[in-house]
Amino acid sequence: MNQVVFCVQPSVRAAYQAQQDDVGASLVSVYNQLNHLETHTAAELVRYSAREFAPLIAHMGGERSPWLADYRIKIVDGNCLEASEHRIHELREATGRALPGKSLVVYEPAPGLVTDVFPCENGHAQERSLFGALLKTVEGNDLWIADRNFCTRHLLCAIDQREAFFITREHRGLPFEIVDALHECGRTETGSVAQQRVKVVDAHGQTPLWRRVRITLKHATRDGATIIHILTNLPHRVAGTQVADLSRKRWTLETAFQHLEAYFHSEINTLGSPKAAVFGLCLA
Repeated sequence: MNQVVFCVQPSVRAAYQAQQDDVGASLVSVYNQLNHLETHTAAELVRYSAREFAPLIAHMGGERSPWLADYRIKIVDGNCLEASEHRIHELREATGRALPGKSLVVYEPAPGLVTDVFPCENGHAQERSLFGALLKTVEGNDLWIADRNFCTRHLLCAIDQREAFFITREHRGLPFEIVDALHECGRTETGSVAQQRVKVVDAHGQTPLWRRVRITLKHATRDGATIIHILTNLPHRVAGTQVADLSRKRWTLETAFQHLEAYFHSEINTLGSPKAAVFGLCLA
C-alpha cells in the first residue's frame, strides 16, 4: 500500500505483481486483508505518526509561529471518498454499491500535521454522526476552527463546557438570541468587521454568551455571499478582526487535502471496500 500511495506503483495489483515472490500469499488474500482492516486501525496509524513526528519537528525548530498565543489550534473538516466512474466495472451500477466512506480530519497548523482522523465506512453518513468521537478528544484551551456544518448547538455547547474554544461559520439552523446591537471593530484584508453578543440555551437550560462576528466582504464568496457571520466563544481580548482572520485560515486544511491529491495517491479508485479506501487515505 505504501508503494501505491506514494505513486511508485499504479495499483495494489501492480504492487503485488512486482514482489509476488516475497509476499507469500495470493492476491485474493491481500485484497481480503485490506477489505477487513478496521477503520480504527487506520485512524490509529495517523495518530501514531503524529505522536512520532511532533517531538522531532519541535526538536528541529520546525514548528510554525502560533496563529494565536496560548491556544492549541485544531482545524477540522470532512473528507469524502466519493464514488467514481473509474471504480471497477462491477461496482459502477450496483444499487447497493459501497461508497468508500468519509471521515473527519484534524489538522494542527503549528507542527503542520494531520494529528487525528475519525473515519466512517458509510459514505452516505452525515458528518454530524461523527461528532461524538470528536468530542472525546476535546481538551481545555483547544481552539477548534470549522465550517458551518459543525455549527450545532450540541457540539458548540459541549466544546464550551470542556473549557475549550471554537470559531465556526454560522449555520442558519442554530437557534440563538441577539443580546446587543452590532458595533464596528475594524477591517481585515477581506472586508469590514462588526460584532455583537448572542445567547444560546443549551440542553441543560444554561445560557452561555458568545460572540457573533459579521464580515462584510470586499468580494463575494464562490457561492455569492457578501456577508458572512462567525460564531466564537473566545474571550473579548481576542479582537473580532483576529477571529475573522483565523476563520479565513481554515482553508489551510483544504490546501492539505489538495496536497494529498497532488503528491500522493490518497484516493485509490479501484478499492471498492470502504475499509480499504479509508486505510489508503490514512496512510497518505
